[in-house]
Amino acid sequence: MNENIVSATFPILNMACAACSAAVEQTLRGEKGVVEATVNLAAAQAYVQYDKRITSPRKLAKAVKAAGFVMVESSEDNTEVVAGYHRERARRWRIRTIGSMIFFIPLMVLSMLMPDIAYLHYILWALATPVLFVFGIDFYKGAWKQAIHGRANMDTLVAVSTSVAYLFSVFNTLFPDFWLQRGLEAHVYFEASAGIIAFVSIGKMLEERAKDNTTTAITKLMGLQPRDVTRIADNGDMQVVPISTVVEGDSLMARSGERIALDGVVYSGESYVDESMLTGEHMPVKKQDGSAVYAGTLNGKGVLCYKVVKTGNSTLLSQIIHFVQEAQGSKAPVQRLVDKVASVFVPVVFIIAVVAFVVWLLCGGEDAFLHALLAFVTILVIACPCALGLATPTAITVAMGKAAQKGILIKSAEALENACRVTAVVLDKTGTITQGAPAVVHTHWCEEALAKQVLYDIETRSEHPLALAVVALLDGRTAGEITQFETLPGYGVTACIGLDRYYIGNSALLTNHNIAMPDELTRLSQSWTHEASTVVWVAAADRVLALLAIADPLKATSEQAVNRLQQAGLKVYMLTGDNQATAEAIARKVGVKNVIAGMLPEQKALFVKQLQQNGEVVAMIGDGINDSAALAQADISIAMGHGSDIAMDVAAMTIISDDLNRIQQAIHLSQQTTVTIRQNLFWAFIYNVIGIPIAAGVLYPCCGFLLNPMIASAAMAMSSVCVVSNSLRLNRKK
Repeated sequence: MNENIVSATFPILNMACAACSAAVEQTLRGEKGVVEATVNLAAAQAYVQYDKRITSPRKLAKAVKAAGFVMVESSEDNTEVVAGYHRERARRWRIRTIGSMIFFIPLMVLSMLMPDIAYLHYILWALATPVLFVFGIDFYKGAWKQAIHGRANMDTLVAVSTSVAYLFSVFNTLFPDFWLQRGLEAHVYFEASAGIIAFVSIGKMLEERAKDNTTTAITKLMGLQPRDVTRIADNGDMQVVPISTVVEGDSLMARSGERIALDGVVYSGESYVDESMLTGEHMPVKKQDGSAVYAGTLNGKGVLCYKVVKTGNSTLLSQIIHFVQEAQGSKAPVQRLVDKVASVFVPVVFIIAVVAFVVWLLCGGEDAFLHALLAFVTILVIACPCALGLATPTAITVAMGKAAQKGILIKSAEALENACRVTAVVLDKTGTITQGAPAVVHTHWCEEALAKQVLYDIETRSEHPLALAVVALLDGRTAGEITQFETLPGYGVTACIGLDRYYIGNSALLTNHNIAMPDELTRLSQSWTHEASTVVWVAAADRVLALLAIADPLKATSEQAVNRLQQAGLKVYMLTGDNQATAEAIARKVGVKNVIAGMLPEQKALFVKQLQQNGEVVAMIGDGINDSAALAQADISIAMGHGSDIAMDVAAMTIISDDLNRIQQAIHLSQQTTVTIRQNLFWAFIYNVIGIPIAAGVLYPCCGFLLNPMIASAAMAMSSVCVVSNSLRLNRKK
């Protein structure tokens, strides 16, 4: 991407429904320099890509303000800003709900149980007025802001419907003779207008609480980083300082039970660190001199001193939060259809309401005007763009947070939605199924003490990659003096320790120097070779001292993960640039039936393309630069978090830990999320499809039923709450 193109997520405040989010999105996209903009109603955030040479957050915020909304210019710590906004909104709506109910309840009691008391209409008028114009004033302010910009939203529906009912009731209170002279009763609907405000306020309060819960996972992640840290000066003095003052290269201390403040490398101390909030792995990881530590992880009982290598937004924790926020701001494919519907929803509702009013006025008989007015008000009240607008983003927001807690980073809503369609999973071998680094997997000691000392003395001088695995096995020893060290390409190494010469290498090395290899060791060597291990012989001039098998070991969860994928009905393939024998040996261990060896990077991409041409929806899992082409080709690309940065940049998902089971979990979460979105959209659409005709009075000719506007307002409020609550159920699903 062009280095001048900046991506950022900004909180957007004062959005009431899908029409509002559509208006903000349209405003941002219309600004010069904006490449892309998407607005998430549930998360109250806008994800914007813009050219920093042309525009800036301040200009964007100014444009959003002109459209009648508020954009917070700072893109840092915005999840806490949004969470605080939702909490404050929930508090305000709670106050307004309580206030409106204090007036509405006696209003209802009087109108239903004491219809004949003197000056009843004036009393009802007095009780309804503060409900509308004190506790419900935000609806009218919101409607006015939209009206001056030539738009309409949910506030418009509420404001118009309650105003019509209220003003009609005021007219009938002041001029009852207008109707009495025409043989009609002067009805008032103060209880309906006040009830609409009261019930919608309850719905708003519950909705804000639920929205706050959708961002809980990310808020928890953001709360993992301590605000103050213990910094160690060059002279050894320790001082507690704000984390904002720490720079790369500083030395910090993490005491027992404290969280690691920033990414760094341990230089003193030893402890076990709980990294579960980053990786999803609950087994503490041992940290000692040279170990990497990450911001937000929890130190165990030991004390660790570490050098800071990353600060601010460059830490792994900050990158995770950034990824998830971007993903929550993105749109699932199904949301594009919903946006189109939402953009015309309010105008269409007004048209339906006016048509219903005219039809009732022409065909309603004696009470034509009253029925026409009731139908008009009820249609405006019951129509709910909120439920429609919240259906997809709430499910996406909750799912992204849940995935992050499991150590799965999903970069876009599109990836989350499409993962459930996967039919074939392609796994890279090295670094994905295996650990990606050689290690000693088997040992056979003939003379253990001597062999270990010989190995350590000689292999510490060797630059061969396999020598590192041997040194790691024997870590902690002290190397002795050696002489006449010599590398024998294709065979191994030889050196003298004191007066004795020793050999480390393959069987051919021993054969060339006439060192006898016992039959039982030869058979053991052959069996290890069959398992795709490299066999290392350790010998003195006249005898074998030890036999080692070095291999790229399987990850602990590889076999279980492959079995789970296959049990889920997915076709599993393993691709590798390694030789056929090694590939087949690894495949046998993990249970993969489809193995393709000796593949170059471009061949991996072609193989994925061939599967797609055969009708498969392909998920590619890899960790290296050589996998990036195949990852880019796949329908769903998943990178292992300990792999290359290029692979992670290309991939749509990243598994932070080494647990391959997360792949199946990501696919399963996608399935759950897709089902939830469909459920939400079904209920949101069906609610309006059924509710609006009933409000218009279609049942009146057959059974004399007309929906009360007050009941309609309660139903409208609960529709949004139901959609958000259904999305929150994702958190409880396994």
